Amino acid sequence: MRIFIVLFVLVVVLLPTPARTQPLLKKTPVDESIDKALEFLANTQNKTDGSWTSGRSGRSVAVTSLCVMAFLSAGHVPGEGKYAKNIESGIRWVLSMQQPNGLLANDGGHEMYHHGIATLMLAEVCGMVDKELAKEVKRAVEKGIAVILKAQRTDEVHGGGWRYRIEHVGGSDISVTGWQVMALRAARNLGCDVPAEVIDRAIAFIKRCQETRTGAFRYMPYQFTTVPCTGTSILALELCGKNEHKSPAVLAGAAYLIRNDNLPRWNSGHFFYGIYYGAQATFQVGGNYWKTYRTRLHQVLLRNQSSTGSWLGGNESTYGANYCTSMAVLALTVEYRFLPIYQRGEEPNEKDS
Repeated sequence: MRIFIVLFVLVVVLLPTPARTQPLLKKTPVDESIDKALEFLANTQNKTDGSWTSGRSGRSVAVTSLCVMAFLSAGHVPGEGKYAKNIESGIRWVLSMQQPNGLLANDGGHEMYHHGIATLMLAEVCGMVDKELAKEVKRAVEKGIAVILKAQRTDEVHGGGWRYRIEHVGGSDISVTGWQVMALRAARNLGCDVPAEVIDRAIAFIKRCQETRTGAFRYMPYQFTTVPCTGTSILALELCGKNEHKSPAVLAGAAYLIRNDNLPRWNSGHFFYGIYYGAQATFQVGGNYWKTYRTRLHQVLLRNQSSTGSWLGGNESTYGANYCTSMAVLALTVEYRFLPIYQRGEEPNEKDS
């Protein structure tokens, strides 16, 4: 009898289970939107070298880096899965573009934009690639950080910020500064040496750009305020240390971002740049700031995605669909938290925010 019971149990255990007719978790419309967008990006990658183009400007270090991060932010990694080759070939192309002085750029007029974005991407991906490629990536990041440290401005008004070129000309602006701060934070997470005084100077510059009356942030000191610059500044401050988390400057800026006329609006100026930073900024602050922003973000992006899975519109159309689509994906995936830079310090009452 005992032998019969054992045999019966073994037969039951070894019987094939019926195939599931539906996945365990049904994909949301946002998940499906992201999947379509990534399929679009996979199809537009240059198969010969792994790069992506920027509009009519040809192969772009910045856009290639953004496309790689779009795949990573949705949970795809190099070395495995359907997009493994797309990701790794993109990484290798960006590495191949690093100049002897450490600069990661192929656009002399806006080199620090490219450099900051590429350095950020490499720092984020370093822990995801195999050991040999990780060594190469780490060396590239260290050289990239040296360039960022050299390019930080030192004059009285613009000191602490960055501008288009390594050379100290043209002051500083919040837009370029935001990418350098993100790259520095990602590199610090990787174990690279980032002097504290560099971050302190960046914080001081960003705070000099805030308009106290509205809480918004200016493009440059004493100039005009913008919604994208406000999102950039909030995120940069949030990433610069726990003393800035939900600081008065941050909360004033976040309140400005979720005013109805400042929430995502299709074809508004620098729409894709704005949603990239707006999503990250409000996610870092959390609570009602993120819930309010998230609702409008999803509505606008899902309504305006093309049948190809891409986005293209507004005054950023000149940068092409690869740029617009990668930035949209990065905004939509911020809450997935697959990229280290998207992490945030959780408080007990914020975990579901």
